[in-house]
Amino acid sequence: MTYEEVVKVARGCIGDKCFACPICNGKACGNKLPGPGSKGIGDTATRNYEAWRKIYLNMDTICENKEIDTSVELFGKSFAYPFFAGPVGAVQLHYSDKYSDITYNDTLVSACSQCGVAAFTGDGVNPDVMVGATRAIKAVGGLGIPTIKPWNIETIAEKMELVAQSDAFAVAMDIDAAGLPFLKNMTPPAGSKTVEELKEIIGLAKVPFIVKGVMSVKGALKAKEAGASAIVVSNHGGRVLDGCAATADVLEEIVAALGDSMKIFVDGGIRTGGDVFKALAMGAHGVIIARPFVTAVYGGGAEGVEAYTNKIGEELRDTMAMCGAANLAEITRDMIRR
Repeated sequence: MTYEEVVKVARGCIGDKCFACPICNGKACGNKLPGPGSKGIGDTATRNYEAWRKIYLNMDTICENKEIDTSVELFGKSFAYPFFAGPVGAVQLHYSDKYSDITYNDTLVSACSQCGVAAFTGDGVNPDVMVGATRAIKAVGGLGIPTIKPWNIETIAEKMELVAQSDAFAVAMDIDAAGLPFLKNMTPPAGSKTVEELKEIIGLAKVPFIVKGVMSVKGALKAKEAGASAIVVSNHGGRVLDGCAATADVLEEIVAALGDSMKIFVDGGIRTGGDVFKALAMGAHGVIIARPFVTAVYGGGAEGVEAYTNKIGEELRDTMAMCGAANLAEITRDMIRR
């Protein structure tokens, strides 16, 4: 399947809240919650997307014609590309019942591992979601990243035990999920965490811990103080705070503040291999893409994930060749401009 064919199939089975747009820019779904939209007036997801459009590539083909290497090593694991599938939960609520959270994660985790990348998996109030996610990760030799919601410490401890059993090479917490309207007043309770609380949570992890949902230097330094191994510069796709800044607009200042002290990922509106290149040039170590992978799974299952991964990978490879970078280490800030 081509990715265009995947999108066409997805339109017929992804539900009535997502439109499987050829360009996933947040405009059609707007503020559809439940659904893939943003909180409030629904413009933060669109702002994420448009911020990457305002960053331009500096073409330079006066260079040695080398073979392009897109591979990356993170936390002791090697991957074919520096981009990963983002965590998505409650797919039956936000999309359609073609997949449950368990079957979605089974498909995504397995397909991503076959494509040489890794998937972050979602979480939910139903404990079986994390059971299924960690089982899927264990089945691929631990090549996945379970993502735990900011529940109370007792619930987190239970889920950390599942993470340990999965042999996952890292674990994440989307701490910004505290702002999801459909988690309000739910059981188990979820909410923001202090630095001390986060330290306690990180102490339960036996693998590198990634804090997802950092949008300021202040927040990044708090995550560092708590002992996180990495952060994800993310506003949860606009789903947790209306009027939030775009991730592309805060990435560089966070990179400057953290230096080489921890790994930095970024998500939010990244839709092409060129966008991946831009993020790397701005100092990110890796990129996370969420909504388009949902379209890929609904439109083609494992074959859809392969088609989408190949599409973004080839776009990245082409961008590197046209900007004079033979490998990721050669991607530098002077290869882009605002």
